[in-house]
Amino acid sequence: MANSLMNRDFGMFDPMDIFSDFDHGFMKESQMKTDVRETDKTYEVASELPGFKKEDIHLDYRDNTLRISAVNNLQKDEKDKKGQLLRQERSSSNVVRSFYLPGVDKDNVSAKYDGGILTISLPKVDGQVEDDHHIEIN
Repeated sequence: MANSLMNRDFGMFDPMDIFSDFDHGFMKESQMKTDVRETDKTYEVASELPGFKKEDIHLDYRDNTLRISAVNNLQKDEKDKKGQLLRQERSSSNVVRSFYLPGVDKDNVSAKYDGGILTISLPKVDGQVEDDHHIEIN
């Protein structure tokens, strides 16, 4: 009897349905997948940010660290033939990633956003970078 109950299709009245959206909404991690490559002259960073608008993406390079942050707010409405609201969903995601990339020529960093992919090129400074936070110990 327990086996037949477990295999039964409850459809939209499934008593365990309260857990079906648990991992899609409440527990969903909004982490941007990012590739970071280092060459002799540059760091190349490529981050997946599908659905984000360019103006909602912020880049910052400070203390040898690249910081990428993005905020996305979506609204979806579904209406029947009479225009009554059947379902309304709001989705929002806020993602932030930081990468330690020392020795970057801040004045020549370039970035582009195309097809949901953010690509950043961070050229390295020629020669040795002066560490303005270093304290010599006598």
